[in-house]
Amino acid sequence: MTPDVRDRTGGPSQVDGLGGCAVPEPVWDRALRLIGRADEVALACHVTPDADALGSMLAVGFVLRSMGKRVAASFGDRHFVVPRLLRFLPGQDLLVPPSEFPAAPELMITFDTSTFERLGLLRENIERAREVIVVDHHPSNEGFGTLDLIDPAAAATAVLAEQLVYRLGGSLDRDIATCLYAGLVTDTGSFKYSSTTPSVHQMAARLVATGLHTEEIARELWDKSPFGYLKVLSAALDRAVLEEGLVWTYVTRVDRAAYGLAYSELEGVIDVVRRAGEAEVAVVLKEDDQGAWQVSTRSKGAVDVAAVCAALGGGGHRKAAGFTAYGTVDEIMARFREELGKA
Repeated sequence: MTPDVRDRTGGPSQVDGLGGCAVPEPVWDRALRLIGRADEVALACHVTPDADALGSMLAVGFVLRSMGKRVAASFGDRHFVVPRLLRFLPGQDLLVPPSEFPAAPELMITFDTSTFERLGLLRENIERAREVIVVDHHPSNEGFGTLDLIDPAAAATAVLAEQLVYRLGGSLDRDIATCLYAGLVTDTGSFKYSSTTPSVHQMAARLVATGLHTEEIARELWDKSPFGYLKVLSAALDRAVLEEGLVWTYVTRVDRAAYGLAYSELEGVIDVVRRAGEAEVAVVLKEDDQGAWQVSTRSKGAVDVAAVCAALGGGGHRKAAGFTAYGTVDEIMARFREELGKA
């Protein structure tokens, strides 16, 4: 049966009480109809997934499977491995490598993916999909689906995923809540970023009320790293450069190879570098396994790094954005400084 927004678990107030959303109700209604008609739903998130991307996707996957749908979830990395710090997330039996992802999905739903290119190996699959629903909160996402559930004001894609869970007639259990909480807590910086609103804390309260283990989640996300990460971090900090209003550094493949460190372990480097009090903008260049540079940027608010990164082929949020680049570190930083100067 096609789910009806008026027939969701918890009654009409369940969704209405989640706070405002930029997605119009007719758009939600169409999304529910598309999902209701589909026998198989293919879920995808961006390459090298973070907690918000993978957690949102798995949370919705749980509900779709409970509805009797065939569900395949994936991300388009050539080396298809869940990042170590996210292996605690439940629902990973839903995951399939890109080679086993439906070639021409009847319905494909993407999560936390701001651009078509961020799907990696799954770009061809989305081109052949009959219908595509985009679930995202990045302001730089201009909408590449046949239907877009995009709310730039949402603190995390997990906020939209929770709404979708309820609207599909699902309810929170500890597994779903763990997935959503991981996305919410990481994208709000443990509730310290400006995106943290009363409704964010209310959502956290709903999730915690399911009995999830917040201390264990925090330990997995922030308090466990391979020893090699400390050595690579030390090297990155040693070569950090402070310029006028800018602090930056880089991590090479050689740095990681010396300690057998996966690229996905580098997520936290930017959070250390950005602490430099003299800098408004922080940049970390990370060389991936294919030799491309994945560039992470952070701003303390005066500079819109999403605009800077968009000019360089990327995107993101005003205070946190990124892009992919090729060439030498000096060449990439020269281009970045040029765009930063315009900002």
